[in-house]
Amino acid sequence: MTKLASEAAMVMAAGMGKRMRPLTASQPKPLVRVAGKPLIDHTLDRLADAGVTDAVVNVHYLADALEAHVLERRNPKVVISDEREELLETGGGMVKAQGQLPDPFFCLNSDNIWLEGPQTAFHDLSKRWNAQEMDALLLLVPHGSARNFRGKGDFHMDALGKVSRRRSGRIAPFIYTGIQLVSHRLLRDAPAGKFSTNVLWSRAIEEERLFGVAFTGQWFEVGSPSSIAPTEEALQRG
Repeated sequence: MTKLASEAAMVMAAGMGKRMRPLTASQPKPLVRVAGKPLIDHTLDRLADAGVTDAVVNVHYLADALEAHVLERRNPKVVISDEREELLETGGGMVKAQGQLPDPFFCLNSDNIWLEGPQTAFHDLSKRWNAQEMDALLLLVPHGSARNFRGKGDFHMDALGKVSRRRSGRIAPFIYTGIQLVSHRLLRDAPAGKFSTNVLWSRAIEEERLFGVAFTGQWFEVGSPSSIAPTEEALQRG
């Protein structure tokens, strides 16, 4: 199997979980249970299974409960990036945590659930990674492999794997899974404070350094309470 490009990951877990209300009124979204375990445990278990040994988890909303939960783990070993004072969004969160992370590192959302293909998502990314030509490599899934997803898609991808954004009023063939492999170069000269990773991706697209790879497994969007039951049914079927 392909050697992993990194043995460390950042798990984005600081958000307010507004779309998951009312389940997030008294608990952070990463602790909402799906198929018998918290969402973030699905993510951390996948990392451990792939051989990722270290994870940085950022916290903000109901941070004490989330921090206590993840620090109980030994595999991967978890350290905290504390955003209690200010929620920094995805881009600002990565910039704050980059000193705790090697170059490159995996970055993924804490509410991801997926079924692996022939090899793990992290090995799919590692096999395609080229540090000389990429600032970031996004794991993308075609509509046919995205469950619970009702949107128009996020990206187009050319034959070389370079990505471009969905054009207004059009359907894009690929959906971003919330999983990527990131070079510290992507984070250079970043804005201060809170900002979206989209700012950095836009620059990388202009420089032709944002790439994608098509995921070989099945991916589930678990953004709202109504998506939990169909996800659990699909997981039960395997």
